[in-house]
Order: sequence, then C-alpha cells, then structure tokens
Amino acid sequence: MNQFGSKSGKRLSGRAISRRVLLRGLGGVTLALPFLEGLAPKRASAAPSDVEPFAIFFRQANGVACAQTNEELGEEPERFWPKTLGALDATNVEGRALDELTSYLSRLLVVQNVNMCDYEYGDGHARGALQVLTASGPVDKNVGGESEANGESLDHRIGRQLNPNGGDSLFLYAGQPYGWLGGPCVSYRGPNDRRAAIADPGLAYQQMIGGTDGLSQEAIDRLVTRNQSVNDLVRGQLSALLKRPELSSNDRKRIDLHLTSIRDLESNLSCRKEVFLPADLGDLESIDGDQVLATARHHMEVAALAVACGFTRSVAIQVGSGNDGATRFRDPDSGEMMENYHYISHRRLSHDASGGVIANGDVLHNKIDRQFGQTFKHLLDKLSEYDLGGESLLDRGVAIWHNDLGNGPGHGSRSIPWIMAGSAGGYFKQGQFIKLDDDQNYWELVNHARVLNSVGSAVGCTSEGKEELDDFGAELDKDGNAMNRTPHPALRA
Repeated sequence: MNQFGSKSGKRLSGRAISRRVLLRGLGGVTLALPFLEGLAPKRASAAPSDVEPFAIFFRQANGVACAQTNEELGEEPERFWPKTLGALDATNVEGRALDELTSYLSRLLVVQNVNMCDYEYGDGHARGALQVLTASGPVDKNVGGESEANGESLDHRIGRQLNPNGGDSLFLYAGQPYGWLGGPCVSYRGPNDRRAAIADPGLAYQQMIGGTDGLSQEAIDRLVTRNQSVNDLVRGQLSALLKRPELSSNDRKRIDLHLTSIRDLESNLSCRKEVFLPADLGDLESIDGDQVLATARHHMEVAALAVACGFTRSVAIQVGSGNDGATRFRDPDSGEMMENYHYISHRRLSHDASGGVIANGDVLHNKIDRQFGQTFKHLLDKLSEYDLGGESLLDRGVAIWHNDLGNGPGHGSRSIPWIMAGSAGGYFKQGQFIKLDDDQNYWELVNHARVLNSVGSAVGCTSEGKEELDDFGAELDKDGNAMNRTPHPALRA
C-alpha cells in the first residue's frame, strides 16, 4: 500500500537481482549491492559494460520561463534555454536557469523542439501530464480534469520488459496527493490504467530491502527502536563477502559508497520519521515548496540506490499534481513564500485568465525553474558518486528533467523542455544544445514519440523482432494520420 492507502502495484521484494550480490539478513532483510567486477563472469568485457542502462524521469509541471510574447502580458525574455545551439559551456548558459547545472554541462544533452501531439484532452495540463511519458491521446476526448491516457507510459514499459521478473518500476511522488488530475498522473500500466505512486520515501526504500510485508517484527524493532541500519542486519554475510580475494579495490570502494549512501538515507529519513514507520502526512501533503523538493531529493536518493543495485531499470519521480496548483515555493531573495506555482505559471492570481496580473511573474517562474534545476543536480550528484572504473553510474544511464508544457501562460505543446544527463552507455550525444527538426514546419511537426522511443532503445527496450524500440506511443495523431515512432537520429552520439 502507498502512504495514501492505494496499492503501488506488484510486490517488488524477493525478486532475483541479475548479476548482483544479494545479501540476506535477520528478519527477512535483503540488501542488493552494486555490480562487482571481481565476481563477474570472466570474459574480455568486464565492469562498466555489464552495468545495465537505466532511465530516471524527473517531472516538473507548468512549462518554464522562456522567451514568449503574450497579447496581454507583453514580451518575456529568455530565462531558460541556452543562448546558442552547439557546445554547452558556462557562457552559453550564463543567466539562464540551466546554469544551475553548469558542473554537468559536458554530460548534458539539452533538447529543444520536442513537440507533443495536440490531442483533444480538453485541457492543456491534462494533455501534457498524461501524454508526457505515454505519447498517447485521451481515452475520452475533451473531459479535462477527468482525463485518462490511452496508453502505457515509458517508465512502466522499461520495467515490464527489462526489470528482473518483469517487476514494476518505481513511481515516486512529491506534493499534495490530490488536486488537478488527481495528483500522481504521469505513469500508466496501459490504457485507462493509471499507476498509484509511492509518496513516502521510506516506503520506497522498504521495497528494496524486503518489502512492507517481508520484514519480521524483530527486524523492525532493531531498525526502529535500536536505531540499527539495514547494513547491521546483513553484517554476517557482508563480512564474509569482504574477505573474498576476487574483489577489486574498486569493488570495495563501491560497496563502501553503497553502504554509506544507505546509512545517509536512513539517517535523513529518520529525521522525518519515515523509515519503517508511516511518514507524517503533514510532511507528505505539504504545500511548502521547500518540503516538497526535500521529499523529491529523498526519492532521488532511493532512485540512485535502486538503479545502482539493479533493483529496477526505471524510476519516475513526479513533483506536484497535474497543474501543481497548491505548491508554494520560496523566493530565495526575499525569503517569502510566493503565490502557488500554477498562478505564477499563468502570471495571474487565478487558475484561469481572470485574475489580476502577478508583477514580474516570469521572474518568479524562473526562480522556480532554478529550484527544480538544483533538485535535478542532486540526482546527478548521487549517480555520479558511483565510480565504475573510468566512468560513473550516471554515464551508464540517463536521467531526464522533463516538463508537461513548453511555457506557462500559453500551455504550449511545442518545445517541451527535455534535459538529458548521461549517455546511457554512449547512446546519446553529450555536451550539446540541439534543436530537433529545425528545418521542418514547427507548428505541424510532432516528434515526442520518437524521443521516447529513443530513450527506450537506449536502455535496452525493443519492439518484437527488432533491435530497437519503434512502436511506443499512439499509432495515430489526433487527425488520424500515422505517427512516426522511430528513434530520433539527432539524439544519437
């Protein structure tokens, strides 16, 4: 069960972890370790090539503060995208929200002109949020906030096809669990089959170490009342493992980092009373942006552990409801809470176009974009800590900071922000700002499904009888025309 009483899907505990060491300890505790080259099958290719690629999706709502002209609001300058196409460097992103990621520019692929189909959802937020990982239209047209996507989401497809035993991927949520589109809304098992999210990072962590039903009361008592770590409960097997002469010095460093990361996560969550005890609903349902993004960062720590040890090949982290209409982020300059994010994205004091104009709304939106950039960097930091011998865990997979809309006031379905970090083992370009299909008709071109098929192919998903994924997403656009779903060559290294 998730924190709000709904099922989170198949139980993930007890599955075999492919090519990983799985330690078993007291009371049903299990602890999977990252790939260890010394224990790999002996062959010419070792270590990094055997670390399977993965995808982590980080969702922001409401578009970004980019250059746009609005009849009532006037012109707004560019505050998000780099200044020029081509190589990314500090000068190219200076003064833009992406300068929050300056230390990772050589490992980013910033993609402009990712265009969604303008399916008839009856609401821009529904069209964006429900389509962003499904590339599918609505089950029923023009029902707005009652909409459901008519297809599977990519995070689930990756898990279904690539996870051990086909187990569910992780779907994690930060923010109020209700609101427009019902809160968690980007992940689907299939048509009209929305997945429930795990809101409590502690529960997500429990999935990795035995599941909420898999731990004995003795194990829970040790973890809760005696403040022991999961590391302590597998100490016997861990000690035996560390004595094995096959382990390389890099293996020992990876184990030490993994155990340290687990202890840090447990410590962080214990401060919020979220490990092995239900989290405080006041925290999980908070509208305080500081608290919401803190929860997102804890989810990212869980995600990094999960992909490091092969527990899952896919994680989706959603922040805020369909229009994130409750969260209030803090102005870092004044220290005061700003209006709710949806108001700011509209530039008006209302959830529609009727309210009074918010002064400097685009500046405030940019400040929120920056906070999302800082939070995304936390994920990249965690993935980069794992040294695989010449490259990091980040290099083996791809982490994607994506949005539902191209901009706020216009609810645009064109040029959806798509920031990719990590090459997925050399599949994607790095250190570049590119614009897809720039020579095509911007307003007619739909290429979003091609981008999703590229991500799926990069991490190992395939269509039946083929070596890549080229059938993900809806077959037809809203006008009944065949959709191009082949992976996009412009993304390839």
